[in-house]
Amino acid sequence: MTNAIDRNAVHHMKWWGWGVDGVGFHHEDKPGFAPFVKFAVGLDLGTAVRTGEPSFDDLNVPLSNATEEFTAELASIVGAENVTTDDMARVVHTYGKSIRDLIRVRSNTILRSPDVVIYPADEAEVQQIVDAAVAANAVIIPFGGGSNIAGSLEPIPGEARTIVSLDLGRLRAVIDIDTDSGLARIQAGSQGPDLEEQLNKQGWTIGHFPDSFTHSTVGGWVATRSSGMQSDKYGDIANIARGMRVVRPGGVLVLRPLPSTSSGPSVREMILGSEGKLGVITEVTVQVHRIPEKRDVYAYFFPNWKSGIAAMQAISESDATPSITRISDSRETSFSLATSKNRKGVSKFMAESALPGIMKAKGWNLDDICLSFIGFEGSVSHAKHQKSLVDDIVKKHGGMGVGSGPGILYDQKKFDTPYLRDFLLDMGAAGDVSETAAPWSKLVGVHEAVYAAARGAYEQLGNDGWIMSHMSHSYHSGACLYFTFAFTFGDDPIAEYNLVKNAIQQAFVDNHATISHHHGVGLEHSPWLTQDISEEGVKIMTGLFESADPAQNFNPGKILPK
Repeated sequence: MTNAIDRNAVHHMKWWGWGVDGVGFHHEDKPGFAPFVKFAVGLDLGTAVRTGEPSFDDLNVPLSNATEEFTAELASIVGAENVTTDDMARVVHTYGKSIRDLIRVRSNTILRSPDVVIYPADEAEVQQIVDAAVAANAVIIPFGGGSNIAGSLEPIPGEARTIVSLDLGRLRAVIDIDTDSGLARIQAGSQGPDLEEQLNKQGWTIGHFPDSFTHSTVGGWVATRSSGMQSDKYGDIANIARGMRVVRPGGVLVLRPLPSTSSGPSVREMILGSEGKLGVITEVTVQVHRIPEKRDVYAYFFPNWKSGIAAMQAISESDATPSITRISDSRETSFSLATSKNRKGVSKFMAESALPGIMKAKGWNLDDICLSFIGFEGSVSHAKHQKSLVDDIVKKHGGMGVGSGPGILYDQKKFDTPYLRDFLLDMGAAGDVSETAAPWSKLVGVHEAVYAAARGAYEQLGNDGWIMSHMSHSYHSGACLYFTFAFTFGDDPIAEYNLVKNAIQQAFVDNHATISHHHGVGLEHSPWLTQDISEEGVKIMTGLFESADPAQNFNPGKILPK
């Protein structure tokens, strides 16, 4: 299938931060935000000087080592207009959007960039590019939306071979929909809004909405084992992705979209989370669903974290099937209230209603309250029945519902968080995330251990740092915990960030949790892989990668520990 989209129609995020130019986080309409930041990390937004946009002209970009002959060979495949060694294009394709990535690019620290960026139009061109690159012993790094925050995209410093960033942005069509089976064939470079718009026009939805939805691709979701905000209903991408096409040297790996198979060890599972190390994903066949008749997000409050977690576990074990079960701990609850806009959502309830008085009358400590969002989708009768089941469970665990009005806060914030990270960087502070998953029996212990680890790291820095968390993505046996941490930088931002991040990651594996629930491994999390899957697990994974890619042409250095 040939795609007529031109390279110039492929849009990327700004080279120095999240999202597109002209869009960012603003706190002027959030009166509680500045006082909260002062309380949480000691940063006075009234006196802090915000840095301006960095100048690309000041950036030292490593020279491309792509030869004229190799560049010309690539141009003969895709056309000269769809291959470039331009410095801006190469910088955009150097890093993802982790804190470490953004600190380095803002501080003019680019040790290695791709040498050439290429934009194929279809799978046939991807095959020719892969074959040419492997024949030249070049490195191939597939590129989707560039939203990764685990270090999965960057070239390894010291790599002497020519590095090709293979941008799939021109492959962004929903090819067809099998309406009888609810299966849609989607090109791997399709970003969330593009594919959802195409599906919606025919009455369907993929139901997969990660925080990065507006800038990430279906191929990237598969490559990192992504999870979306409505995974309780629709599943993680590992459940949604049924079939795949993956270009490898000399041929295409084809996995048909079968409902289930017993065909030996699952090759589909090998591709999921492989981060481009086994080939270039060009197409994914996904489960899709009819757009639900009704969708509501209701807010609930619980007196404390333990009661809220117990309620979420009870919901997961019940006959209720909500699309979202999320609860913020007391710290994240206070943050949510502080960052909501003037007189909207839960802040309006808290400020203008009798709710605080009711909570106090129940004996609740307002410093301990936890805000939960629970979503219901389907027919009107189904959504109503699901809500009644959940309402009973919430009541049994001491919680209380406050209606669907505060759901505006959930929808208002769901794709905004990365912009807040850029804002804090502008102010000389870090704001980042680490997520994990653990059995229900371990969740409260993991939460306490991570808090203790972060506090210990902040003490080493002599810094008043902040940490908060929410639980999301429920399963029968456990759930995801998503931690957000923030602190002001000293003289060595990368080292200080590493100290805090490493403490949190170690607390995960020391307390029966995994190193990542949905962000992938990349370089950021690879040091803990052996502790996560055991030495024998690493041996098997190493054997897979060495067998499938003996010359390490595909995204070398990622996933496996050094």
